Amino acid sequence: MIRDYEKVLEDLKSRTHFRSVKNFEGKEGKYIRIDGQKLLNLSSNNYLNFADNKEITEEFLSEVGNNFSFGSASARLLTGTLPVYGELEQAVSNLFEKDKTLLFNSGYHANVGINSSLTGSGDVIFSDKLNHASIIDGMQLAKSKFFRYKHNDMGSLEKLLKRERGNFNNAVIVTESVFSMDGDIADLKTLVELKKKYDCILVVDEAHAFGVFGQKGLGVAEALELLSDIDLIVGTFGKAIGSMGAFVTGKKVFIDYFTNKARSFIFSTALPPINIAFSKWIIEKKLPHTYEKRRKMLELGKSMGSESHIVPVIVGENDKTVELSQILYQNGYFTLPIRPPTVPVGTSRLRLSLTAEITSEDVECLRNILKI
Repeated sequence: MIRDYEKVLEDLKSRTHFRSVKNFEGKEGKYIRIDGQKLLNLSSNNYLNFADNKEITEEFLSEVGNNFSFGSASARLLTGTLPVYGELEQAVSNLFEKDKTLLFNSGYHANVGINSSLTGSGDVIFSDKLNHASIIDGMQLAKSKFFRYKHNDMGSLEKLLKRERGNFNNAVIVTESVFSMDGDIADLKTLVELKKKYDCILVVDEAHAFGVFGQKGLGVAEALELLSDIDLIVGTFGKAIGSMGAFVTGKKVFIDYFTNKARSFIFSTALPPINIAFSKWIIEKKLPHTYEKRRKMLELGKSMGSESHIVPVIVGENDKTVELSQILYQNGYFTLPIRPPTVPVGTSRLRLSLTAEITSEDVECLRNILKI
């Protein structure tokens, strides 16, 4: 049967699920400009305001940026690796006190590559039910079996481990640290205990925590002093760092394995050298001086009822969520409605994404509208 693409699109529109790419006139720090109107941007992952920052960009270019090109024109395993790539990988390894690090082109590339290659036939993956789509896609590409435990429910996970772990060879537990749509934090301490008890490999995606949590900004694992207990830590440069790309860091055997088996790494043209240099520069020159503003950002999130800088406002129905988004727009706030399939049916929401420049005064009116 031939798929009727027009019908699919009409169905999406009828259920308020239709999406389109939006064009913006520009970004100015914590603001975004649309149709001549300046709005407080609450839909950005630019947590430390390093992206689109003219002063930061000019400083980087004057110091080191002019030494790097805007294209690699090759995969890493061919001619796409210059010294700066290895320097960034070593810098990340040193920060996390891990053996080795591998760069990927994005968090999506990293999670798909890791979760599709780490296990094979006869192995198993245990994944939090609310893990990011990139983790799910990676598992679906893997040749192993996978089970999804109830969100952040360690009892649900252990029940699965008791029932299934003995039926497989290698076992992997994978979770986000800060969940991207709910803003809550994984129970990493219990996950470490369970991974040891049931002889599993623990993979933690710190995408929304890297550059935000911890004394050094390494993520939730650092904040909980669990870095040495986690086998593989995934992070991204495209959020708090304000650049592009991602990484996985851990034991040498795992990193060498991904270098040879992760297809999203092997068959992708390497990121531009200038982006690699920028990520390294931010991590070394700027991130160490951000603790206080990161602390204030997290405190603001807690004051709004969240465990992190991501504040979910669950509305439920799609049309009511879109309507609330428009009300906020009219009051000077930009936040996009989050609808299925990004979140489960019946849990459509606004996802308020705080950044370090946003103040309590900025959100005072917002709280009145949202009643939080």
